[in-house]
Amino acid sequence: MIYFQGKRIFSAIFDMDGTMFDTERLRFKTLKQAALEIFGTPLSEATLIGSLGLSAKKAEALAKANHGDDFPYAEVRKRADELELAYVRDNGVPIKDGLLEVLERLRKYGLTMAVATSSRRAIAEEYLINANVLKYFDVTVCGDEVTQGKPHPEIFLAAASALNCLPEHCLMLEDSENGLLSATRAEGQPILIEDIKPPAPEVKAAALKVYQSMHGFLADLNDCMPDLGTPHLTESFPQALNQFSVGIHGFGAMGGGYLTQIFSHWDGYTRPCEIIAATRSRMLRETIQAFGSFSVRYGATSFDQTIDSLNMIDMDDDEAVIRMYDVAEIVGLSLPEPAIRKQVGVIARGLVRRFERRGRELTILIVLNKVGGAEFVRRQVQTHLAQQVSPELCAKILDNTHFAETVVSRIVSKITNEALVRQLRIKSTIFQNSLNDGTPAPKRSLKSPVPEYERLIARFRPFAQSTNALGQLHLILFNSEPDMLLYAERGSNLLERLRQVKTVDDISQTQVMKNLLWNGPHAIIAWYSSLLGYSWVGQGMGDPRVSALAERLIHHEVGPALVAEYPHLADAISDFSSTFLERCKNSFKDPCVRVGRDPLRKLQRNERIFRSIDLAKKHGIECNALEFGSSLALHYALSAADAKDAECHLMRSVYETGSSIENVLTYTGPYNGQPYPGLDPLKDKVLLESIAGHFARGVEADAISA
Repeated sequence: MIYFQGKRIFSAIFDMDGTMFDTERLRFKTLKQAALEIFGTPLSEATLIGSLGLSAKKAEALAKANHGDDFPYAEVRKRADELELAYVRDNGVPIKDGLLEVLERLRKYGLTMAVATSSRRAIAEEYLINANVLKYFDVTVCGDEVTQGKPHPEIFLAAASALNCLPEHCLMLEDSENGLLSATRAEGQPILIEDIKPPAPEVKAAALKVYQSMHGFLADLNDCMPDLGTPHLTESFPQALNQFSVGIHGFGAMGGGYLTQIFSHWDGYTRPCEIIAATRSRMLRETIQAFGSFSVRYGATSFDQTIDSLNMIDMDDDEAVIRMYDVAEIVGLSLPEPAIRKQVGVIARGLVRRFERRGRELTILIVLNKVGGAEFVRRQVQTHLAQQVSPELCAKILDNTHFAETVVSRIVSKITNEALVRQLRIKSTIFQNSLNDGTPAPKRSLKSPVPEYERLIARFRPFAQSTNALGQLHLILFNSEPDMLLYAERGSNLLERLRQVKTVDDISQTQVMKNLLWNGPHAIIAWYSSLLGYSWVGQGMGDPRVSALAERLIHHEVGPALVAEYPHLADAISDFSSTFLERCKNSFKDPCVRVGRDPLRKLQRNERIFRSIDLAKKHGIECNALEFGSSLALHYALSAADAKDAECHLMRSVYETGSSIENVLTYTGPYNGQPYPGLDPLKDKVLLESIAGHFARGVEADAISA
């Protein structure tokens, strides 16, 4: 039971054509074609619109009144049914946007439901089964099962009676004047979802509520539903797929191991029918396409979560990426800054196409470890839009696009290519063995007749064995800690619906807190662990030297500095601190080379480590551990711990020009197309000397006593 617009509601009764399915327009087309084929003249618009919601008998009378007594209505209707069914079988039933979300909510909160349609049962059931919505309805009452069609109330009264519910406690959803009259005369609670022809004003006035679309009804329905809250880690994704596509631009740790989960939980009632994911990795694309799904492993809870409904695309395929931005309801942009600069032209082209074709808003979640990341992306997009369209169109597209700043509260790592290949070898053997163990179909005597069911299932039997074998394999691509929430700045209505997203009015302080408290110390811990010979962050945290450094960074330097600057965030800072240290201790699948990569980016003047140092000094807090951590970045780069890291190569090159770490820390050469923001040799002289001292003492220096 729910309270809707002040009414106690126990049941919901839906008209089918025009209300649930966008079939009225299709019906008009097939009736016109059938009449032209059989009668030589298409049905008039007046006849088509006038027949909306009518029973077959009344529609026939109207057709004969408008086209003559010799009009072969029964023959035309039969041919139109054939044409319509052929279309539906080839293309599927055109479901109204928002329908599945409405049905899931009503069912989840215990309402009984019925269909009350003027269509014949044979047609109605095929459509309901084809659209995969028959499962929601307890009762179906069809036009060939009542003596009087709409606008008579018989069909709604019959549906309410079959549900054992008084009409006054039934929502009755309709799209036509005749249907609305039927619901009103049944003394139900009529809901009008307008479609082709709005009812007359005096008829419309009887509706409990009038909506332009199902989404309007959905919005009001949400207001009377309790908040589902943040999903638990092991909670299943919704079974029902909605009509949305979503995009993930960058299928790295955050894109593949985090955003896929957020989009799969969606609003708790349904989930997107397609997750379009763009990556340059051919290995990832082809592996996921072959398996049809992949899993994220949460080692701390021994839980593997499977992600499906994936459409993997090549990030270098401009047309595929443009299409993603065109069709997706939301896109998660999870690329490093240099990659965004390279992709932004394609993003702009996708936004142009979306606006020209659909004119619909788009939310882009910016998952970038950068304070002001959303504004950075917006500026980049604006620059490229200005090169493609007029200033007026550029402004409209930007107004239609919400660049959502985010803060990630999770540690995720992608498995290496080598680990993936090892996994594929093992699973390939298991899969082949499963196929070899298959049981052949039973043999039947040639003389005995083959039952129809056996002929039908024979079509599926060749695929069943391989499907079952493949379904038993879990392709693990990511290792993750169990933190759920993604913080995002408020401004997009869509984000308010996502269960795993917490929206805030001003995310900048949360960004600073997370950037300084997690990102900087995380890198320092990884550098130290790697230099001491550990491959994984969790292993390094088992070394007393690393754990002591981590404790000092969080509890004696960065944490206190943040509390001094943002006293109103003291509780959040404490929570973030405890969670971070606990996650690091258990990060046995988090490679140091992943966390420690791009050390030059992390040593920028106003980023992470040096910003924490400035904040600590502002409040009179010693920052020996942070300064020691800065020296570790230099040791890490010079040690060539990650031979593939371009920034390590650059740092070594700069260092070798003068064998001085000051050269690296004060570097102002080109970096991502702009001058690198290094330390100032004069203003930062004391800091440079301190870091140089730590560097000279070496990795084994005790940061606690230094």
